[in-house]
Amino acid sequence: MLTTFPSLESILPLWLQISTAAAWVLLVILIAWLVSRFTNSEPEIIRKIVHIGTGNVILLAWWLNIPPIVGITASIFGSIITLLSYIFPILPGINSVGRQSLGTFFYAVSIGVLVACFWYLQQPQYAALGILIMAWGDGLAALIGQRFGKHQYKIFGSNKSWEGSLTMTFISFLISMFIFLAIQGNIWQIWLISIFVAIVATVLEAFSFLGIDNLTVPLGSAALAFFLIQLLVLN
Repeated sequence: MLTTFPSLESILPLWLQISTAAAWVLLVILIAWLVSRFTNSEPEIIRKIVHIGTGNVILLAWWLNIPPIVGITASIFGSIITLLSYIFPILPGINSVGRQSLGTFFYAVSIGVLVACFWYLQQPQYAALGILIMAWGDGLAALIGQRFGKHQYKIFGSNKSWEGSLTMTFISFLISMFIFLAIQGNIWQIWLISIFVAIVATVLEAFSFLGIDNLTVPLGSAALAFFLIQLLVLN
């Protein structure tokens, strides 16, 4: 039976919904700044704090049922700011990771695209799935791969590790299962779908370059999950 998370839309006014989401993003940025300012953490650590932390705002947007225009507008502004940051030192702690990448820009774009698509379809769980797989899966995969990745391989000039890729698969599977269990209940199809989504997300992450995985992973994961649910569960 289809279920959804409880919404606070009827309880909180719009300005408070937006303020709650904005406060979360500012908190994440503050934590990243504090870590950067008072520790010797590498730039990649700072970037992943922002990468993982800001991705969780999609859960607030889903739970609070924030209007899609808010997410789309935030995505547009975020995209503009991140593009400018490649020219001017607006976000040095986020973009200075020692490689050429448009990942932060693609990340902002993917949020807007997923919100526009799946809020319109009244299926926000798929937007959440795509963004959370990108935030947690890719974020933890990079950290685990850098620290523990002893079995290396290279694709499109990018160094990857089997440890990082397996982390991506495992985290993507957990996120898919959590969301599908909350929405669809415990049925055998969601286990199979979660495995497929996790594998495809890992492949998309591995075969991406210049940060485009921040676009292909969330969009590809969400689209595949939506298609498979329609095919295997709702038909």
